[in-house]
Amino acid sequence: MYYTFELSTHNRIEQVDITDSVLQIIKTCKLQSGTAIIYVPHTTAAVTINENYDPSVTADINTVLSKLIPHNIHYAHTEGNADAHIKAAIIGSSRTVFIENNEILLGTWQGIFFCEFDGPRHRKVFIKIIAD
Repeated sequence: MYYTFELSTHNRIEQVDITDSVLQIIKTCKLQSGTAIIYVPHTTAAVTINENYDPSVTADINTVLSKLIPHNIHYAHTEGNADAHIKAAIIGSSRTVFIENNEILLGTWQGIFFCEFDGPRHRKVFIKIIAD
């Protein structure tokens, strides 16, 4: 089973909590047990799992990534978004989650985040559901 949803970002760098969107797709499958692969098909965006209770966590992640990989230094890639490519490569384009009893197995404070590094843009997220 393969699904797609779209989202729009509003800032150059931001993290969008997509946990509910992923869960909504899983709920439609009525799957008792399986795996979901969340994949972002963009070279300047990523997906991660982290705390979704306190928004300062995602703000801190974005701040540190921007300090480590600044936007305005000399890069060989001259389109002006080399930092976004590097950040996306470090965070990664996919995450795998387990499904049990039609729910995502996440920790108490965990959420799934779409990481935008070259926004604002209109983006896609692919979900592959694999039943056990």
